Amino acid sequence: MLIGFIIAAGFWAGLQNSLAGGGSFVTLPVLILSGMTPLAANITSTVALFPGQVTSGFAGRRLVTGAGRLPFWVLFVVSVLGGALGGLLLLKTPSSIFALLVPWLVLFATAVFAWGSFLRKPGEFKAHLEPFGAVLAQFVIAIYGGYFGGGIGFLMMAALTMAGLSTRSAGATKNALAGVMNAAAVALFVTSPQVHWNQALALGAGAVVGGLCGSWALHRVNERLLRMVIVGIGVCLTIGLFLKPI
Repeated sequence: MLIGFIIAAGFWAGLQNSLAGGGSFVTLPVLILSGMTPLAANITSTVALFPGQVTSGFAGRRLVTGAGRLPFWVLFVVSVLGGALGGLLLLKTPSSIFALLVPWLVLFATAVFAWGSFLRKPGEFKAHLEPFGAVLAQFVIAIYGGYFGGGIGFLMMAALTMAGLSTRSAGATKNALAGVMNAAAVALFVTSPQVHWNQALALGAGAVVGGLCGSWALHRVNERLLRMVIVGIGVCLTIGLFLKPI
């Protein structure tokens, strides 16, 4: 029964990560309820969700792109470096400080994404982040992603849309970069005794299927509807996190 619940949580997390982000807010409470410490749940969740992120990133590769004058390979490199740094910090320090910041980060990212999606003129995607600002934002997000990870999808969607990407391209690029930054962290975590492999495998199996379903929907969902769903998920996550922080 518990394994089935974990698989279902992985499916929903993979689907949510592919479309908007925030999947770890589904997996962390489930893993903690299964008996893990918050730190073990954080590390196990990162390892388990990684295959789903790679799968959804590969499935949406046709929409992956750089941001204006900023080529994709630069975003790739800073994501690897930031993810590795965040992973090292997690192994050395507790995640409580970042956990306290998560509601505010998700609130900020949701507000910025909502502004970029609904207050600008339709079809107008003028860059509000210059290349240096976009690189710096991605590096900071990657550090946070390797350390805790909650809400990185919203943060990347906000940064990428402000850098000039359409919602659909930002979603696909976000999926690819999430896999890249977590690859560096996962490489550090796989030998950690904090990883609970039975739960990680069950969670990962569900996340792969959910990520594929999310990538299929990303190519077909009406873009305005997609924006509304992303903002709706962000509002719900923000309220839930402020009422009951992880």
